[in-house]
Amino acid sequence: MPIKAILFDLDGTLLPMDYDAFMKLYFGGLAKKLAPRGYEPKSLIDAIWKGCAAMVRNDGSVSNEKAFWDAFSKIFGERVFADMPYFDDFYHNEYVAAKTACAPTPYARKTLDLVKRKGLRAVLATNPIFPEAATMARISWAGLLPEDFELITTYENAGLAKPNPAYYLDITKRIGLAPEECLMVGNDVEEDMIAESVGMKVFLLSDCIISRENKDLSGIPSGSFPELLACIEALNT
Repeated sequence: MPIKAILFDLDGTLLPMDYDAFMKLYFGGLAKKLAPRGYEPKSLIDAIWKGCAAMVRNDGSVSNEKAFWDAFSKIFGERVFADMPYFDDFYHNEYVAAKTACAPTPYARKTLDLVKRKGLRAVLATNPIFPEAATMARISWAGLLPEDFELITTYENAGLAKPNPAYYLDITKRIGLAPEECLMVGNDVEEDMIAESVGMKVFLLSDCIISRENKDLSGIPSGSFPELLACIEALNT
């Protein structure tokens, strides 16, 4: 089947970043923001990780947003719902400090422009464990626009998450394509390349590669942005 849509990961793909530095800035900033509300930093971060785990386990029966807050509130109690505006305010303000861990590249814009010229559809298949405000911020850091994508997965509009293969099948259903008509581009071997298991073509962007299990990557199309551009240029020819 010809490829009709390209799914892109964001963090470490369209937005190159030092992941460890990003998480340190992200959690540090959030802990500082919430400290006056009585959240001890270590307990807060541990609770956020438990909320993330709940989203990864989510089976689609509820939104990832609900899965997160249900898990988070079990740790800190119902008061967390009154504090949600403070979390929201963080993503609209202090969150920008984490941009210093990112290294935006002009190749992101070049890649999306090529996708458009080729008449292909673009989906931002970023792991939907962040609120929309946080995702929109990182899109802008990458030098891109929400309008570049026909679908952007966030924790509000998704009920599945990477590395669950069902996450990718859900996207294909939402855009009305077969998995075989899609190409997934990402930097995370376990979270992004799992798309191949549902029938998608894949491309591993190697600039900020994440490989936790030291898998054999010899059979996976891969490379930096020039190789990705060449791959997209050659599609359906």
